[in-house]
Amino acid sequence: MKLNSSFISEVTNTTKDSFYFILTGIPGFEASHIWISIPFCCLYTISIMGNIAILTVIRSEPSLHQPMYLFLSMLALTDLGLTLTTLPTVMPLLWFNARAIGFEACFTQIFFIHTCSFMESSVLLAMSFDRYVAICRPLHYVTILTSQVIGRIGLAIICRCVLAVLPSLFLLKRLPFCRSRLLSHSYCLHQDMIRLVCGDIRFNSWYGFALVLLIIVMDPLLIMLSYAMILKSVLGVASMIERLRALNNCLSHILAVLVLYVPMVGLSMTHRFAKHASPLVHVTMANIYLLAPPVMNPIIYSVKTKQIRQGIIHLLSQRNVHLR
Repeated sequence: MKLNSSFISEVTNTTKDSFYFILTGIPGFEASHIWISIPFCCLYTISIMGNIAILTVIRSEPSLHQPMYLFLSMLALTDLGLTLTTLPTVMPLLWFNARAIGFEACFTQIFFIHTCSFMESSVLLAMSFDRYVAICRPLHYVTILTSQVIGRIGLAIICRCVLAVLPSLFLLKRLPFCRSRLLSHSYCLHQDMIRLVCGDIRFNSWYGFALVLLIIVMDPLLIMLSYAMILKSVLGVASMIERLRALNNCLSHILAVLVLYVPMVGLSMTHRFAKHASPLVHVTMANIYLLAPPVMNPIIYSVKTKQIRQGIIHLLSQRNVHLR
């Protein structure tokens, strides 16, 4: 990976007191960053416009003020937050070669990236519970998932993710950074910064391992458990048409789960078994992991969910009328 050495030297020397980190774009393609910015700009635009459209449709349609769509609005908010967290460093780097990021700004970005990522997983878990109640206990659906219960679930998700991320940041911030300040991505990640530390990181590693078990491992297992119970209930239904209808109601959520966890597993496998692979591989996997859910979720739900699709069409038709 080629990087302007004079730039690194200048940033390291002139900002020693303020402590800056140096971001990395697409390794080996620095000269093509302007062209690479075009697909990135399109993906960010799709993510922002798509998630805002879903939020607008759910807010403006009283018939969509139901548990399933309220959880979908939580997912859209999380995706929007994740998009707006990485955009301020990715696009300026590709457009203007703006590589330097301050110490506090980097820690702030780490907090929001990891909090939104954990929230994505937590919301998908809550949505799997919603699908379980809707299919396995349909007569009690309205009484179990009331507005108050959904509000408490949303608050619990926020508290869970914030309280999970904050200790790791406090543990990281107390450690000395005495190695290269060159980061591997165009945004700040905890696993990227921890390798720049020259102190004892054993406690940080154990805490990170505990987080992986409690969120990254436990959430998919609970989602799989909910779908095992859904499948058992669906197979007990006599009519094949009713079985297909029940499974079709879960298809959007299943696709959203795959869009999150397949890149997540791929990124973890790359870090674990391909440490000496090209930096381009690691950067590509990280970008897919952070961009795929915010971009794909609005597309999945607008295509597979009739009410959302009709709401977006109605929203666009109203805008055309106003423009005329």
